[in-house]
Amino acid sequence: MQQHALALQIGRVGVWHGALGRASAATARQAAAEIEQLGYGALWFGEAQSTKEAFSHAGLLLAATERITVATGIANIWVRDATAMNAAAHTLAEAYDGRFLLGLGASHAPQVNGRGHTYTKPLAAMRDYLDAMDAAPYDAPVGERPFARVLAALGPKMLELAAERAAGVHPYFVTPEHTAKARETLGEGPLLAPEQAVLLEPDPAAARALAREHHLGFYLALPNYVNSLRRLGFEDDDFTGGGSDRLVDAIVAWGDADAIRRRVQEHHDAGADHVAIQPVAADRGLGLDQLRELAPALLEG
Repeated sequence: MQQHALALQIGRVGVWHGALGRASAATARQAAAEIEQLGYGALWFGEAQSTKEAFSHAGLLLAATERITVATGIANIWVRDATAMNAAAHTLAEAYDGRFLLGLGASHAPQVNGRGHTYTKPLAAMRDYLDAMDAAPYDAPVGERPFARVLAALGPKMLELAAERAAGVHPYFVTPEHTAKARETLGEGPLLAPEQAVLLEPDPAAARALAREHHLGFYLALPNYVNSLRRLGFEDDDFTGGGSDRLVDAIVAWGDADAIRRRVQEHHDAGADHVAIQPVAADRGLGLDQLRELAPALLEG
């Protein structure tokens, strides 16, 4: 699939939802159907060590919807071989008329070593993995719209690899400044689809406290994200106590719907084709109330 066609397929704004991996199947089906009904163009979800397996989860969400693209954000290359990844992606794309988008990535050492694999040299591992995917045999039917693949990419080397070997990138835990740097590295063609955490909360103290407790705290324990933020100018003091105010405000767009619309627009102005918003909610909730309120601001016009 050409990159411009992929951008048209998923639209300018989608949803990234980690909590669906911990929800019941019935709850996930209902949530996916509502997100589609609200008009979001894609539904992204993560794959962690303790949550649902990526492809069975994608099949559940695809079966519950009719039009929306369902995307892994990301499927972990260390936990299934390239032949299995290739076959699973072809299977879902053929079964659901090309509505499946494969986001794949090298994940993080704690998410890999903790399940019996060895995390090492992620750039080289990704390059070898893509070679193996391209060489993998697959004799079952392939859909009229075969799956596209995008890479989780933060640093310049992985971005360069994605520009050469994938339809684009899906950066996570990033800022509009990162989006601008990513577009510069990728050039004009590849899809650029960053994730953006959002929180409908006008009170600064309440918003920052919720963001620290339910979002930043987990990710600041993962070196890949900290290193990415350092490249953007953040320093040691920004990573303590769940994140400085400056860091919280850069990573989580909080405030009213118009404030969040402005942040999403900053990503688009920086070169993003698609922005996947992630509602930050207390107690790992689904945040569907936020998605309902944001839909008119982000999807109309």
